Order: sequence, then structure tokens, then C-alpha cells
Amino acid sequence: MSRRKLRVGVLFGGKSSEHDVSLVSARSVMAAIDKTRYEVVPIGIERDGHWLRGGDPMAQLTAGEYASPLPAAQLAQDAAPPRVDFAFLAGETAVQLVNGASSPMAPQVDIIFPVLHGPMGEDGTVQGLLDLVNIPYVGCGVLASALGMDKLVCKAAFAAQRLPQVPYVGLLRRRWEAEPDAVLAELEAQLPYPMFVKPANMGSSVGISKAHNRLELAAGLHEAARYDRKLVVEQGVDGREIELSVLGNDDDVLVSLPGEVVPGNEFYDYAAKYLLDNSQLLIPAPLTPALTQEAQALARAAYLALDGAGLARVDLLLDRGSERLFINEINTMPGFTSISMYPKLWEASGLAYGALIERLLELALARHADRQRNVTTR
Repeated sequence: MSRRKLRVGVLFGGKSSEHDVSLVSARSVMAAIDKTRYEVVPIGIERDGHWLRGGDPMAQLTAGEYASPLPAAQLAQDAAPPRVDFAFLAGETAVQLVNGASSPMAPQVDIIFPVLHGPMGEDGTVQGLLDLVNIPYVGCGVLASALGMDKLVCKAAFAAQRLPQVPYVGLLRRRWEAEPDAVLAELEAQLPYPMFVKPANMGSSVGISKAHNRLELAAGLHEAARYDRKLVVEQGVDGREIELSVLGNDDDVLVSLPGEVVPGNEFYDYAAKYLLDNSQLLIPAPLTPALTQEAQALARAAYLALDGAGLARVDLLLDRGSERLFINEINTMPGFTSISMYPKLWEASGLAYGALIERLLELALARHADRQRNVTTR
């Protein structure tokens, strides 16, 4: 008797500004999953937050259209649209809630691969939902996802573990808008130019700018404030951008060979990452054995500091003058196309793209099984 294939719900899209990046990553993941072992169930999230299943959500999101699966007659007679149905994520005991009606429902997915980047997907929100419906999912849990997304809180966690970081200042958008002159003066008193200005909760270099003077600093704060209520200003260093991939649960983790990004622009901004073909990825990074080991140890320490699970990419800065390494940030759901840095680093380390996806699914199931051991009653 043949064993039933596990249904893998691949979740993509979302409300983040990284919606389009998510679609590209998800296409690669769905194409590479071993179809002899897994059945792929595509699940899309529109830019306004509506969840799509059935048909071809990828094609519908790419086209910017989605036809409701409800008959026109039912739509006409319903005073309100149907509630978003999350029960399709759950197991055999789930009930479907649509317009207040309840009915038993067969399981639709056994495990979720949330290929979501940025806020409202990579930040612990979706992870919390999946925990509530008790379904395994690939990647970090609520805590690590939330910490990794919020750069200011993440920096505090790294500082608590005495991990090296460049000097930085955090501030609220409200203060910047209320006292711009005072904020600029305080930043200039604390940090030398150049400075990097970032929204605290965003990825893929969205909203990030480099300021060489007060005029550019003000423009950078204005731009970052479009994306988040919390802003981060970091001291710039003449640094090389080193990235490492981490894989594993708890303290049983592996770290890849390091790679180096040589940006075509002044720094690795959104355009350099996704729009312009003018950056280089050096894999492995041309580092001494000692620096390679130090970078791997630092990436592992950063992962453990956040209680990482499944996967993350840790980005470091290597100061050209002193050859000191600093943690830049951690990405708990990095870009996942076959040519993205995270899988390419594992490929260079001996783990091919398809095998990497297989390993991530195994890690998700193992972590979920371990969580089921927790007693929930006295």
C-alpha cells in the first residue's frame, strides 16, 4: 500500500512591500519540491490581505486579479462577504467557518512553507496563526521571527549576548516629525558621517539610504518614516558585506561557507538586489581561514541569540581597515529563488537546492513533533 503524499501548503504574496519578491521565491520552491513525496498546495495572499486558495493563486496574483470561487447568485444575496477561512490550514478536526456556518472538513495541508518576506508574514504574525491551528511550518517561530524583523529589538538581543555591532541610534517617527532639527543635531553629535538610515521593520533594503551630510540624513529619515514608526540610524563603516546561511533547530545547527556581496551601487540597496544586474556574489567569499571560522561562529551565535529554527541568513560587515566583523542583521526568511544567496551558499557547501527544501520540511516536522511533547494541562 502506497503512503499518502504529504500536502505542503506554499504560502506566498502578502501585504508587505516585498510581495513581488515572495512570488519569485515561491515559484522556485514549488518547482523544486519533490513531487514523488509531496503534493504542493499553493496559497496566495493578496496585497490587501485576502487569502486565496483553489485554482492558480500564483497566476491570479501575478495578473493582479482574483475571481471569487463563490457563485454570483450567492454573492448577490450575501449582505457581507464571507469571512476569511483559516480552517483549511488545520487537521482532520477542523471546522470551516464561512458566514457563520460550521461543517466538518478534511485536512487540506499537512505542513506550511511560508515563503513570505517582510512584515505581515516574516515577522511572527503568520507564525502565530499557524501555531494556533497547530500545524507544522518551515522556519523560525513567533519569537525569532518577530525579533529578526524588528531591527532595534534584534540589536538589543545581540547586545545582551555581547555580539559586535556598529554604533547605532533608534528613534520614533513621531519624534522625528515633531522635532526634526533637534533629532538631526543629536544624531550628528552621536554618529559620524556617513550614516545608514533604515526603517526598523522592513527587509530587502526597502527604505534604506546612505547619508553623507545633513541634507541627505533628513531625506533618509523622511524616506524610512514612510515604512515604519521606528527608525534606525547606524554608523557607516567601510565594510565588505559577508553573508552566511544557517540551518537547523535548537543548538543543532549548521553554518554554510560565507559569501560576499560586491554591490554595483554605493551599497546593496533594493535596485542593486532586484532591478540592476550590476552586483557580484562571490561564493565562497575570499576570506582567510581564520576569518571564515570567525564569521561562521558569529552567525551561529546570532541565530542562537534569537532562538532560531529551520533557517536564517546572517549578514555581517567586515571592516576593511581593522578586519573586525560586525553583525548587520538576520533574515529569518531570506530570498529563496535558486539563485538567491541563501540556497547558493548551501549549494557551495554541498547541499543542493532540492535537498535543502527537503531538509527544511524535515526540520519543520521535527520541531512540531517536539512541541507536541509540551504538557498543556496541570
